[in-house]
Amino acid sequence: MSKTTRATQFLEKAGVDFTLHAYDYDPNAERIGLQAAEAMGEAPHRVLKTLMAEVDGKPVCVVVPSDKEVSMKKLAHAFGGKSAHMMKPADAERLTGYHVGGISPFGQKKQVATAIEEQALSEDRVYMNGGQRGLQVRLDPKDALKALNAKAAALVA
Repeated sequence: MSKTTRATQFLEKAGVDFTLHAYDYDPNAERIGLQAAEAMGEAPHRVLKTLMAEVDGKPVCVVVPSDKEVSMKKLAHAFGGKSAHMMKPADAERLTGYHVGGISPFGQKKQVATAIEEQALSEDRVYMNGGQRGLQVRLDPKDALKALNAKAAALVA
């Protein structure tokens, strides 16, 4: 497994302090984020999943705890839109340059507006995808917010 990805390069360039954590990725897992948390022995609310969605037809990136579901109503509201829906996996892969299960909010091919669940900001450290399946970065969620120029919002149902 490569320890250098577009995500890690993005974080290094932004001056963000992070550590890398590899785990055994299960492509058959029903919920990838929860499987990552379990494989690393971490609480699911500290392992964040990266989802790609559309708000009023515009792509957005959403980062929420792996044990929560995104509220489409709250997501649309967070970006000042009327409606939101999840992006099709093939479209998410094309837009980000990452494979589903390895989509990171960092270093996407086309950077889009990003929102992080505000509850995650109360943690000292969280895990986010490091840009490939089976690789997580551990960092301060406030550093991630700043590096991504993201907004904190109530996003979960």
